[in-house]
Amino acid sequence: QVQLVESGGGLVQAGGSLRLSCAASGRTFISFAMGWFRQAPGQEGEFVAAISWSGGSTYYADSVKGRFTISRDNAKNTVYLQMNSMKPEDTTVYYCAANRSNDYLTDCAFYNYWGQGTQVTVSS
Repeated sequence: QVQLVESGGGLVQAGGSLRLSCAASGRTFISFAMGWFRQAPGQEGEFVAAISWSGGSTYYADSVKGRFTISRDNAKNTVYLQMNSMKPEDTTVYYCAANRSNDYLTDCAFYNYWGQGTQVTVSS
C-alpha cells in the first residue's frame, strides 16, 4: 500500500510559478513510476507529466511541455512538479499517482495509487 499526499497548490497570477510536491509513504516508492494528472469539474482527467522510477525518463503533455518540469527525490520519497509561465487554463485540481508497472505512463488506468488532489488557481 502506498499513500500519496500532495501539497503546494494555491493561487498564482498568470505568468507566475508554483511547485507541487507529492510525498509517498512506504519503502517501495523507488519501484514506482510517478505521474501528475489534472481534472476540472465535469471534465475527464488529463495527463500532465510522468517520471520513471529512476528519474531517467520524463514525459509531458504537449500543453505543458517547456513550462512544467517533473522530478523526484527517491531518498525523500517525494515527486515534484515545477510549474512556470502558468496560464489561466492550468487552473484545476492536480493529482499525483503511482504506477507499479512502470509502463503506459500517460494512461491514468495504469496507475495504482492516487493522492487526494491539490487545487491550483491561476488568475488572469
